[in-house]
Amino acid sequence: MRGLFQDVNRASLLLKGVCGGLLAGGATVAITSANAQLLPADAQATCTVTAPVFSGWFASGSPTPNGVVNPANSVTFINTANNCIFYRWSEQMFLWAMSPAPPSYGGGGGRIFDSPAFYDVSPPDAGGERTLIPHTPGFLHIMGVRAAQVGPHGLPLVLLASGKLAEVEEAPTGPTGRPELLNSAGRAVEVDKVVVSPALKATFLDTAGKPIAAAKPQIRTLMRPLALTAAARPVPPADSAVLEKLTIQGKPILVNSLGQVVKPEQGQADGAVLMSEKGSLIYYAITVNDVYAYFLTGTMDGGITPKPTQFPTTAGNLSKITTFASAHGKTFPDPDALAIELKTSWVEASSVPDVSKYITMMASIPVYDKSDPKHWKPTGANTTVLLAMVGAHVVGSVNGHPELVWATFEHFGNVPNGAYQYNGTSGTNPKTVPQGGTSPWLFAKNTTGPFNTALMNFDTPPDIVGNPISSSSTTLHDIGPSDTIEWKIFGGGFDFKPNPLDASTAASNTEVISVNKSVIGQLSAGDIRANYFMAGATWTIGGAAPSTPFKSGVGDEVGTSQLTNSTMETYQQGSDHNWFAQGNCFLCHRNNTTGVSHIFDVTKPLF
Repeated sequence: MRGLFQDVNRASLLLKGVCGGLLAGGATVAITSANAQLLPADAQATCTVTAPVFSGWFASGSPTPNGVVNPANSVTFINTANNCIFYRWSEQMFLWAMSPAPPSYGGGGGRIFDSPAFYDVSPPDAGGERTLIPHTPGFLHIMGVRAAQVGPHGLPLVLLASGKLAEVEEAPTGPTGRPELLNSAGRAVEVDKVVVSPALKATFLDTAGKPIAAAKPQIRTLMRPLALTAAARPVPPADSAVLEKLTIQGKPILVNSLGQVVKPEQGQADGAVLMSEKGSLIYYAITVNDVYAYFLTGTMDGGITPKPTQFPTTAGNLSKITTFASAHGKTFPDPDALAIELKTSWVEASSVPDVSKYITMMASIPVYDKSDPKHWKPTGANTTVLLAMVGAHVVGSVNGHPELVWATFEHFGNVPNGAYQYNGTSGTNPKTVPQGGTSPWLFAKNTTGPFNTALMNFDTPPDIVGNPISSSSTTLHDIGPSDTIEWKIFGGGFDFKPNPLDASTAASNTEVISVNKSVIGQLSAGDIRANYFMAGATWTIGGAAPSTPFKSGVGDEVGTSQLTNSTMETYQQGSDHNWFAQGNCFLCHRNNTTGVSHIFDVTKPLF
């Protein structure tokens, strides 16, 4: 490890002129009341984009309002242990994806991610399979309302009172519709009641009122292999174990493999649904670019040989994909972008304060019967509305990194921030920014909470149902908005150990703040992309398979230590600032094979 970090330090010094210089030409960052707390004016400029480099991002050779940005060349990406290089890649890829689509992408007035070069990924069907659908510019057909985060087995996640995440599987039901557990003889027995002691010791009673001896769940997910590519996905770590959920007399209970009751953090739930303060549900979409779609297809149908086990990262990898695509009459406008996956979150545009500050798109969303405030049912009809984008994950392969680079972006108006620290240009460091920010927010009405309490769920699709008001109650919440916060803005906070490429959590936060200021400050006035900021990005040292999140400085996951998006990992954040309380993207995406993308192994090829 010592030799590795000596190389890291040498690379950092060599690249200091690229990533650490002040902006050329006297460019300044415009700090408005909406983003002043998130982008402090006196933050050290530890990760910037020089004016000549930034101009080179634009197809025209200079920044223009909402101008077309070229994608970063992921094939020639400088594979080095320097955070700023990855942050710059992430920023450029966001600006590219959100650029107006030029004629080479099909044009039509939409944006590049909204062009024929991208494909919609359907929600899973009854068999768990997804479908790639050629995207129709200007319209999103595939919208879901379940919070987007899932675990290694593709199951919903829940944050436990211990601060760890766990996947949740629904218990099987018996002849009378009650959940089943296995007794000491291994036979399935229906559960009618449960008695839970203060120490969370559970006694499960059958329909005759008798205790079920040595009751344990089946947890079928752990009894079957994970979906595989050529290399098996690893067994999930203990901190993302699978629990079984039993709904007994209207009350959900989580049980581990030993039959013990496990307590979630207050207000948390799997399958949660988020709503804005103005009453719009939040909708989610997944799209992939043409390189991803043809790479998946060639991998699945044998058109690319030998069968790939990792995402493309080299010119040789890309050549096989372009050759396969060409044989099917397909050419890529920007193949050097390599494989890109976008996950985006949206609200009805009528619910935002100023729609001119949001990227928008028309979409078809379901109409609900809301006569029961605790149980909304779809009427079977859809309506076409204008949606506003509030969040985006930008994920892609680059030279030397088959585990993918995972970056996330949010609108400045989403939520208040938790307290965090950064390093300033003067005075005593680190400096602390208190919890709060400038209202109004889309997903919060105050700075005091309670925060991140899931009021409703999508556990019985397509219905939306209120969650119990407490762990001991069968009374349900009304379906409605609740207050949301981003506890670990910029992936930090202030009191946990950073990854070994940063001297402190404040230093890590400062890098992300700095690159945001650099990029936003050089965008032309009126560029709609300036209303979004990068919350962070993560990858591994040398593209290795992710290891256990850093403990005492050991591990290979670097970049932003605690990476979440308030609109997508709302209920998996955890309020504890300790670095191990939640982890980052690699807590669920735990390998560097194609299985690192949860949609890859369960998505049908194009043909």
